[in-house]
Amino acid sequence: MLMYDLLVVGAGPYGLSIASHAMSAGLSLGVLGRPMASWRDHMPPGMFLKSEPWASNLADPRGRWRLDAYCATQGREARHAEPIPVRTFADYGLWFARNAALPVDERMARRVAVHPAGFEVVTDDGDVLHARTVALAVGVMPFMEVPSALRALHPAVASHSSHHSDLGRFRGRDVTVIGGGQAALETAALLREQGTRVRVISRGDRLRWNDVPPPWQRPWWQSARSPLSGLGCGWRNWFYAERPGLFRHLPEARRTRIAGTALGPAGAWWVRHRVEPAVEVLLGREVIRAHTVPGGVRLDTMGRNGEPLSLETEHVIAATGFRATVDQLTLLAPELRSTLATAIDGSPVVGRTFESSRPGLFLAGLLTTSAFGPAMRFVHGATFTAPALVRGVCRRLRSAPPRVAPFLPERRTPVTAAAEAWR
Repeated sequence: MLMYDLLVVGAGPYGLSIASHAMSAGLSLGVLGRPMASWRDHMPPGMFLKSEPWASNLADPRGRWRLDAYCATQGREARHAEPIPVRTFADYGLWFARNAALPVDERMARRVAVHPAGFEVVTDDGDVLHARTVALAVGVMPFMEVPSALRALHPAVASHSSHHSDLGRFRGRDVTVIGGGQAALETAALLREQGTRVRVISRGDRLRWNDVPPPWQRPWWQSARSPLSGLGCGWRNWFYAERPGLFRHLPEARRTRIAGTALGPAGAWWVRHRVEPAVEVLLGREVIRAHTVPGGVRLDTMGRNGEPLSLETEHVIAATGFRATVDQLTLLAPELRSTLATAIDGSPVVGRTFESSRPGLFLAGLLTTSAFGPAMRFVHGATFTAPALVRGVCRRLRSAPPRVAPFLPERRTPVTAAAEAWR
């Protein structure tokens, strides 16, 4: 029986970064998933990265496959304070995988279970792969958060913002967006600009906007007072962005509180002028009931002082983010999922190398926010995660000699072909 040293489940920024470090470490490796699927399939044209280009690099050990290097191949620059289109970032991920020669199998993992020698992973076509260790880098899509009032509505009248790769279906219609963060505000701006009648309902008493970032080169005393980091300006953000290894030593209650509240809902500075003069915004309101009516859905909302307001709309989009808990890891077999230790917020407990309480099962990305901090919600967190996680895998494997597995059979679509087909 052939067995991989490491099987990475997921081929987004974290999965590809982990795979690149694993390749460099000489591990026999498999990678399951469609590269950059969330960025390619779940974000509409016209969206931009909120993070700075220099904070949006995938991680390879030698730092060769950076976003600015990819942009240079396309005849453009990745400049500080100039947002990068999501489509460009998705293309960059494919370029990264191709240049790093990662063995990506575009089939999806459907089930991860324990095996006497490690783990078995069942693919969507029924094949069974075996690995001594597994790294789950499944992104955010399994963890969509939808307000309870909307959960019983039919998809024809209610959806999550991540369901839409094309907002054109709403042209000329009436849409209500729930939320006050970047996803809500940018979605509303795109809808308005294509001729949709749109409004935003937010629980906050005001919209919050990120400041225009300061110049890259500043007097030393300004940098000392408020350093730049991958998560924004200021020493607190610098700590979250650049010291996740220290963050995990904070008390659990404090870590989970920070994970749930830090860098809360806010719009990017470059979308503000597209929202404030053009989009109706209802602040300080929460949707408490929703039911279908002829032509759409009726939303009953409550203000902070208890004042009711009802409205009808043809479609409601919940841009209400993601919340990762062990219960939502339905990819894991129940007998494996039930053995995972959890933190007080329901997220999995992980050690300093991102290993879960099940030896050999490693976790990455949003799942590890309460352990390593807000950086794990952003691409920037992959630069810390990938080397630390692969070090942990190597330690786990050290007790037994590795068994080499070949690359996956040629009948499976390699990332190079997928990249060319998508272009």
